[in-house]
Amino acid sequence: MKKLIGFVILSLLSFSFYGCKDNKKPAETLAFSQEDSLKKVIAQKDNEMNDMMGTLNEIQDGFRAINEAENRVNIAKEGEGANREQQMRENIQFISTTMTRNRELIAKLRNQLQQSSVKGDALKKALDDMTKQLEAKNTELQKLRVELDAKDIHISELDETINNLNSNVSNLSTESSKKSQTINIQDQQLNTAWFVFGTKKELREQRILMDDKVLQSNFNKSYFTKIDIRVDKEVKLYSKSAKILTMHPSSSYTLERDANKQYVLRITNPEIFWSTSKYLVVLVK
Repeated sequence: MKKLIGFVILSLLSFSFYGCKDNKKPAETLAFSQEDSLKKVIAQKDNEMNDMMGTLNEIQDGFRAINEAENRVNIAKEGEGANREQQMRENIQFISTTMTRNRELIAKLRNQLQQSSVKGDALKKALDDMTKQLEAKNTELQKLRVELDAKDIHISELDETINNLNSNVSNLSTESSKKSQTINIQDQQLNTAWFVFGTKKELREQRILMDDKVLQSNFNKSYFTKIDIRVDKEVKLYSKSAKILTMHPSSSYTLERDANKQYVLRITNPEIFWSTSKYLVVLVK
């Protein structure tokens, strides 16, 4: 009997041990899974950063090469000999090609930053500085043309380079202007709302209220007044009776009476007020 009891106790202890061991498996599996996911995220960020740093180094190498070519142009400009104009042509052509390449790489790196999960504030600043460097190089080339013209030296490659760079700057400015216009239009749309107040008869005539349901049919939108929700936060209703028919959180506005006992709607939290509907309908008498 004692042997049997001992065997049972041993069996229970064994079951408990293996049971506890089995219970740990899911937790261990989850931990391994989380660790693996974390390693993948870190590896992805490392790859993104390495790729972006590679592009950044290529841009910096380009600027070093441009500076060296500029020095060669300056030496040839002050020198003598039949080959100096040819030397200037070759170096100016190299500068033009390298500046174009750098501009493309800067655009590529900006796009990489936008798509990346890495927060690269320092990298953004470096890109802004490099863009300014390109603009400064363009100015230097224009000064060089003036100096050469004064010496009666005309390099057609220099004219072409400056014209191309000016065209690139103009295109970038136009693109930036278009983007700004698009952003402004989108901003206006996001911050535009419409309101109307009227008697039950007036609202029904404009199909704003149909069968005691508001904005359910093809209502007359031109009957509404357009407002900028960032600016217009008060609507005078000119009535001693007012009821808001559209859905707006009650915590985002107040209905108060003025000195003439007429209601005024004050929007205390525009973002919340207009979050449910960009149309406001108020029934007055």
